[in-house]
Amino acid sequence: MKKNLDISEDEMYWRTRIFDSLSYPSVVISADKTLMGANKKFYEAFNLSFKEIFGKKCFNIFLYKNTPCNSDQCTISKVIKNKKSQSFTLRHHDRWEERVFSPIFDDDGEVAYVIGSMRDITRTKALEGQLHGVQEFISRVIHSSASAIVAADRQGNINLMNSVAKELFGDYNGGEGKLKHTEQLYPPGKAKEIMRMLRDENIGGKGKILIPRTTIVNAHGENIEVEMSAAIIYDEEGNESATMAIYNDLKDKIKVEKELKMTQKQLAQSEKMASLGQLAAGVAHEINNPLTGVLFYASLLLERSDIDESMKEDLGYILEDTNRCKEIVKSLLVYSRSSGAKKNIVQLNDIVKQSLDLIRDQQKFRNITIKKDLSNEMMLIHADSSKLNQVVINLVINAVDAMDGAGTITLTTYKKKSIGKVFLEVKDTGQGISHENLSKIFDPFFTTKEVGKSTGLGLSIVHGLVEEHGAKISVKKTNSQGTTFVIEFPMYLASGKTPFLCNP
Repeated sequence: MKKNLDISEDEMYWRTRIFDSLSYPSVVISADKTLMGANKKFYEAFNLSFKEIFGKKCFNIFLYKNTPCNSDQCTISKVIKNKKSQSFTLRHHDRWEERVFSPIFDDDGEVAYVIGSMRDITRTKALEGQLHGVQEFISRVIHSSASAIVAADRQGNINLMNSVAKELFGDYNGGEGKLKHTEQLYPPGKAKEIMRMLRDENIGGKGKILIPRTTIVNAHGENIEVEMSAAIIYDEEGNESATMAIYNDLKDKIKVEKELKMTQKQLAQSEKMASLGQLAAGVAHEINNPLTGVLFYASLLLERSDIDESMKEDLGYILEDTNRCKEIVKSLLVYSRSSGAKKNIVQLNDIVKQSLDLIRDQQKFRNITIKKDLSNEMMLIHADSSKLNQVVINLVINAVDAMDGAGTITLTTYKKKSIGKVFLEVKDTGQGISHENLSKIFDPFFTTKEVGKSTGLGLSIVHGLVEEHGAKISVKKTNSQGTTFVIEFPMYLASGKTPFLCNP
């Protein structure tokens, strides 16, 4: 079939005018790769004329050679074969150029000619480079942030998590991770609540929100406390296009807050104990002198021969109760003043054994089982052994009283070298300490026993002696199965011949 490409002179004129008006160099090439003509921009760009290109092959003009290209690499051949436009980019010394070759079909749908266009894209390339640089910078900012950053599309599908976010949420595999949707980041219903708050102009301003403390859920289902700020990202027309959120893990902050709260509590307790100690000392001194007089004169009366037996019996009661008061006063003085401690390097396990030997034969221990779980390591501390004996004995007696004279007491020692601490635990199988009494157990005169059964000074004295050694005492655990007291001592370390105390 004859290929009809005939056109009138008038149409040819206008086609030529239109072709010449193109703002970038263009050339027409036949199917056999012969140049048929070009527009003015082409002649100017290549400094050629119609006569110089007409009838020449494309490889003569563009590649400056007399042999054709490999058909697999030739762009013209690809256009003719695939009947589709082909393009490629050339980088010259000082500029970039894009070349596009498109097919011109005959009446049979075959490629009769190929029109090629050369467009300078140096500015476009420069803008692309700048845009890429900005994108790279933004990416570095996001992934260098110390905060976790997550972005999602309008449907809530996660499309960005920086490295901190992946670590926080436990999603280390990026797009292949478990976390795909924002609803997975929060407890049930929380994501929708956050979106509602973001759209509420009365909460932080429309499209923005700051939540000082909230809960997220990581890929392992664990709850994590975080500070969160979130925002809606709008397009140029003001429509919602995405959301982003920034999270800061509050773990360290919460830890500091707890430590501060504990320190404040300990400080308040120390101040209270100091005040009570001063009061106790004053009361003890004021009572001690009259008690001495009562004991003295009661003893004198008891020695007289002119009093009857009933009087002697009454005087015996006076002496017994007065001596009891003297013991209370003695305990008050022990509690109120820190006498000079004779500290030496002692083995904590030896202190425990000595203390138990001192009380082993007492009647009140008849129905008590005492177990020892002592560390095989050296448990060296810098302490006054006699005062620590008093600490252990008081804790054991307190445990016996808590069990109403029957049960099991377990004494355990161990050390934590990483923090330089040695520990003593005293555990009983009593009824435990009620929550409302926990904060008062070390207060002087506090007791849950009947009036006259206890002075309420045992644990107060223990607390004072423990602090005198730079140690700490606390209730590690208490419930209906019993109570465990733990004392934390600074561990003694030796460096050559010079001992020192290891403080955390």
